Amino acid sequence: MSFQGKVAIVTGGSSGMGKALAIELVKLGANVVINGRREEALVETAKQIDPSGKQIAFVAGDISKPEVAQRVIQEGLSRFGRIDTLVNNAGIFIAKSFTDITREEFEAALSTNVAGFFYLSQLAAAEMLKVGSGHIVNITASGVAEQPIKAVPSVLAAITKGGLNAATKSLAIEYADKGIRVNAVAPGVIKTPMHAVETHDFLAKLHPVGRMGEVQDIVNAVVYLESATYVTGEILHVDGGQNAGQW
Repeated sequence: MSFQGKVAIVTGGSSGMGKALAIELVKLGANVVINGRREEALVETAKQIDPSGKQIAFVAGDISKPEVAQRVIQEGLSRFGRIDTLVNNAGIFIAKSFTDITREEFEAALSTNVAGFFYLSQLAAAEMLKVGSGHIVNITASGVAEQPIKAVPSVLAAITKGGLNAATKSLAIEYADKGIRVNAVAPGVIKTPMHAVETHDFLAKLHPVGRMGEVQDIVNAVVYLESATYVTGEILHVDGGQNAGQW
């Protein structure tokens, strides 16, 4: 499948999985709008990806805010003329015992992981409905959201990222006859700046295959889903076997 000229939005696009995905999509010929909270980081990332600026645009701001979501959509439309693909990659992870979670942490998880998905996806879907085509990909979570791990208490991930897995299927059914596909990638623990190097040995053991994932594993999964036009409502587990069962 050709990505030439397609227009994609990637949230959390200034580092980690989002940055790697933006790089890959531009290489494949797509035009990309990236979003993140830190404008300086976005500027630097955009320069790295496409120094000419012809295929990359960015919008800084908290994606959980409706006005920021609107700005992201408008940037895609004004710069590139349409919205073909949305990758909801922005998210936070908080691993704490249930009774130790603060109100601020609860609200932060709902804000970034749920509101950050909701407003932007709603606006993107409205644009996709106008042309009868589009693809939404949600980056959710595997092990801690669907196969709880005693060593990593993470109910906030279960509530928010697990909820996105369910929302993915719901939207896939709602839009299946309207030309819009909705899928999810459910990663295990991926090597990103989020995880300190000294934690890697412990985190590797949380996966049956005995290692953490690489950002390219997630990039490959999104690219596959983007090209798999007969696939919708799929939760693609890229998790080293976590979702298969206990280990």
